[in-house]
Amino acid sequence: MNKLNNKQVKHLKSLAHSLKPVVIIGDKGLSQSVIDEIINTIDVHELIKVKIRADEREERQEMIEKITKKTHSLFVQRVGHIVTLFKRNKEAKIALPK
Repeated sequence: MNKLNNKQVKHLKSLAHSLKPVVIIGDKGLSQSVIDEIINTIDVHELIKVKIRADEREERQEMIEKITKKTHSLFVQRVGHIVTLFKRNKEAKIALPK
């Protein structure tokens, strides 16, 4: 799965609405241990929120791009400091619309 269509993004946004961030990227930035934690969490849950504590918008955007690349996940949305990510796992827990 390389990309989400508009229907799928809308569906995932609605599912993510009630989720709390499960990983928080703090002052030390994006370390390998944070990437590993995101990989472990997203492999189990498919849809997660990550809070990025970076002041600059460009810095947050760069982190999001690095995270999606290194974790092979898909960007769903960003609201302020919180990004929602999706990655299909082998059991496919979340049914996506076509």
